[in-house]
Amino acid sequence: MEIVAFGVQADERPFLDKAFAGRHQVRSLDVFLNRDTAPIARGYEIVSSSVNADLGADVLQTLAAGGTKMIAQRSTGFNNIDLEAAADLGMSIGRVSFYSPHAVAEFAWTLALAVNRRIVRATNRTRNFDFRLDGLMGRDLRGRTAGVVGTGKIGEAFTRIAHGFGMNLLGWDLVENPRCVELGMKYVPRERLFAEADLVTLHVPLVADTRRIVDAAALAAMKDDAILVNSSRGGLVDTAALVETLKAGRLTGVGLDVYEEEARFFFDKSLDIIDDDTLARLMTFGNVLVTSHQAYFTEEAVGQIVEATVANIEDYLAHRTNENMLVTRGQLPVAGR
Repeated sequence: MEIVAFGVQADERPFLDKAFAGRHQVRSLDVFLNRDTAPIARGYEIVSSSVNADLGADVLQTLAAGGTKMIAQRSTGFNNIDLEAAADLGMSIGRVSFYSPHAVAEFAWTLALAVNRRIVRATNRTRNFDFRLDGLMGRDLRGRTAGVVGTGKIGEAFTRIAHGFGMNLLGWDLVENPRCVELGMKYVPRERLFAEADLVTLHVPLVADTRRIVDAAALAAMKDDAILVNSSRGGLVDTAALVETLKAGRLTGVGLDVYEEEARFFFDKSLDIIDDDTLARLMTFGNVLVTSHQAYFTEEAVGQIVEATVANIEDYLAHRTNENMLVTRGQLPVAGR
């Protein structure tokens, strides 16, 4: 069977080719799946999408009309998919429920360390042979407090690294992770975590209850010299409120691998007029580091994502289900209704 995969990054293509070799043919496209590109999938029963795909009801209807019956999304997040519409159309929807948590946790630490030690500013200077130390002072992390919002697999991996730095550990989640408790983490109300942490990192999914979990009130509660890192979903942070906080001279640094308007990511916008005033203003702050939603992008994680995607497709073809299936032939899981 030939499968069409949308939003395939150049470094990702060899992984797809290898995983599908001897099983199915895969047509890899670098364009993202949306209203404009959905007609390309006509005639393909199985479509693979990326996290940046627009899979609203209208796009799903176009795909279904063209013969698509199964969508295998190559990501953990699925807030871009209208699951109810997919069920009504009798489609199957799969995602990747797990891949290397170390990829994201290590990158979150990369952001935290980079903003703490002013790496971007220092690199920009030294490229111009300016070796002054003015404005480059950071802080020891040992003995300071890390606040981990969301202590699942990724949050736990981040916590283990924080423990290695000798940091005090605060956590917030709906369910306590006993392995984090063993490391010395103390679970506290979210408001206390924001108020006491020197470093706040976000590792929760984007759902109704977590949207803009870091809002104006949360930012106001944070220490003036705190560091904020978001490597999860852009919608967890109220970006406009963050800009106002930074304009007031608060927060030592901010590391963002995601942004509320994530549809902008993965594209070359260098020649475009940027019409997003909030993002443009955010980029002007010297203590803010924004990256391209790349926290997951390691050989290990991409390999696991692709293998799980292949397994989802094989299970669909064999009329099997698994924990990755969000909709199975038009049937939502009971918990998802």
